[in-house]
Amino acid sequence: MSKQDTHFINTFSMVIGLLVTVAILILVFARMVGARTQVQDVYADPSYQADVNKRIRPLAQVAVVGQNNAGMEIKGLAVEGAVALAVPKDGTELFESVCKTCHGAGLVGAPKLTDKANWAPRLAQGTATLYKHALEGYTGKAGSMPKKGGRVDLTDDLIKAGVDYMVSQAK
Repeated sequence: MSKQDTHFINTFSMVIGLLVTVAILILVFARMVGARTQVQDVYADPSYQADVNKRIRPLAQVAVVGQNNAGMEIKGLAVEGAVALAVPKDGTELFESVCKTCHGAGLVGAPKLTDKANWAPRLAQGTATLYKHALEGYTGKAGSMPKKGGRVDLTDDLIKAGVDYMVSQAK
């Protein structure tokens, strides 16, 4: 081995050693800075968990005919400056403004107001059962009824007046 080869190997080894030392120093420095700036257990923070749960919650729920959808509540989006819906004064007005949407066209298995044959088995269950289904919601074989017809802001007495109106028309 010549003197030049030995000199090259020594210089090359020194450069490699210096690069390895610099890399180790950078790694140590990065770990020290990271240890001071990182939050140790961000996932245990309740406000972080609440924020994540808020962002990943489902945008909507889907009511499926034939399944129990009684626990579902129809909610509107909170909008600044939103106008509140008018509150009907009696059962007739309630039917015209709310109930007619489904019971006028027979949507989602709702019995049409004038379909006496479809109302007969429901009327046979009694008014108390009809009140309960209208107030709490109901899912049966033929369809589903949302809680208070989707207007959870209305009083129980007004919903009962709407049921009374439909029962009087269906007899």
